[in-house]
Amino acid sequence: MLALRPSCECCDKDLPPDSPDAFICSFECTYCRDCAQARLAGVCPNCGGELLQRPRRPAEKLIKYPASTERIHKPRN
Repeated sequence: MLALRPSCECCDKDLPPDSPDAFICSFECTYCRDCAQARLAGVCPNCGGELLQRPRRPAEKLIKYPASTERIHKPRN
């Protein structure tokens, strides 16, 4: 099950679980749309994988399976 991390690893922007602006790789590294597209050109800097729009979990499922609260921040130049 996806962790649905709460923020962009690059700029630390908040990314709520229902955000259409969250992008992830297959390892769930998480980035906002701006960083994923403009700064990272669609490639995860950690694993080299493709960054795709993160699926959104239905609100009723978030009650039983909440999003992660762990923030990971690795600023990129």
